[in-house]
Amino acid sequence: MQPALVIFDLDGTLIDSAPDMHRAVNRMLDDLGCAPLSLADIRSMVGDGASALIARALAARQCVTADPAKALALFLEHYEAEPTAFTRTYPDVHGTLDRLRAHGLTLALCTNKPARLTQMILERLEIDRYFVRVIAGDSLPFRKPDPRALLAVLTGLDTHMAATLMVGDSEVDAATAQAAGVPFILMTYGYHRGPIDGISSIATLDRFHELATLLHA
Repeated sequence: MQPALVIFDLDGTLIDSAPDMHRAVNRMLDDLGCAPLSLADIRSMVGDGASALIARALAARQCVTADPAKALALFLEHYEAEPTAFTRTYPDVHGTLDRLRAHGLTLALCTNKPARLTQMILERLEIDRYFVRVIAGDSLPFRKPDPRALLAVLTGLDTHMAATLMVGDSEVDAATAQAAGVPFILMTYGYHRGPIDGISSIATLDRFHELATLLHA
């Protein structure tokens, strides 16, 4: 495989952010007088953006009287206060991204996380320098799995879809890539909801460094 552009998902692919989201969700639930959720619960709810995460959290705790907009604002307030207290890149992310860039690949990011939080986390974990373009969950009027979110990454880049590859960890990422007509590689350690064999991909990798080997970098 010799792509020119590799588009990455963020949460569950490059970073394990569930612990910080877990803390922020539970602080939001406590503000609303609702019971907390487990870390495993939160891992199963990640992937469709902050609004979907909060809707699922409220439904799971039957916070039927809570205002979703207020709950989202509380969550974002708590999350932005400490977005990287426990969040870390997965093993070998920095080294592998270095190898891919040294091999001449262009790297970009497409995430459903809000842009402000995305930029904060990328900078604090020192991986912002790798990506020529970042499309976040509120960068456009649409987000993954809408293929236009992925296609927007190519705007202004001298790269064709045929030379593009997507790397992610979930059903949402797989559906986005399929809808855009882009080959997809699945990282098995992330936040997928169903079984691995139910997610369409051209390859499944258990460790991030395996990506460089696969791409001959």
